[in-house]
Order: sequence, then C-alpha cells, then structure tokens
Amino acid sequence: QLQLVESGGGSVQAGGSLRLSCVASGRTTKTIAIGWSRQAPGQSRELVAAISPDGYTKYADSVKGRFTISRDGAGNTVDLQMNNLKPEDTADYYCTAGALYESGEYYSYDVWGQGTQVTVSS
Repeated sequence: QLQLVESGGGSVQAGGSLRLSCVASGRTTKTIAIGWSRQAPGQSRELVAAISPDGYTKYADSVKGRFTISRDGAGNTVDLQMNNLKPEDTADYYCTAGALYESGEYYSYDVWGQGTQVTVSS
C-alpha cells in the first residue's frame, strides 16, 4: 500500500524560502507521479507541482519560477523547494500521488500525506 510522509514547512517572512520533503513507500513508488497540493482556509485544494517517474514536471502558474520540484534517483523522495515566498502561499501542503502525462494533465490517485503547514508573513 502506498504511503506518503511529509516533512518540512514552518513559518517564514515574505521573500524567504522553505523546503518540503515527501517520502513515498510501497511497491509502486517508482511508477507513479508525486505531487504537492495545497489548501488555504476556505479554499479548495489545488495542485502546486508534480513530477513524473521520468522527471517530467508540472507547475501551477502561481508558483512558476519560484518553486522547484525534484525527485531522487530512487524515486522515493520528492522535494519542493519554495523560494521568494508570498503571503498567498500560506496553506496546508499535502504530498499526493497520481499520474502525470506529457500533455500536462495530472490524474490524482486520491492518496495523500498527512499535510504540513506553511505560513508566510508579510
């Protein structure tokens, strides 16, 4: 069974940086895309970034140029480096699993980590 465990997060001032890490375990980790979604209070959950098993990436327009998603060689750890953070990046961030196609379409498998909080103050 696939499990996702997040670490990182915290509080930072606007313009600062944080790094989130997700460790995936289970027999299918090397064949799935891993992504990061976020949910701010009162808002729906949105996909922030995702990376396929062969390194294809997808980013939300709101984070392009500021966030970078990467995956280790074993395919089990996916990091999200967040630079130049803005107050609107404040949310609970969740690691998620799915399929990412070269068309840019992401299909969620509805598997989630426990979430980690990111707070950006102005």
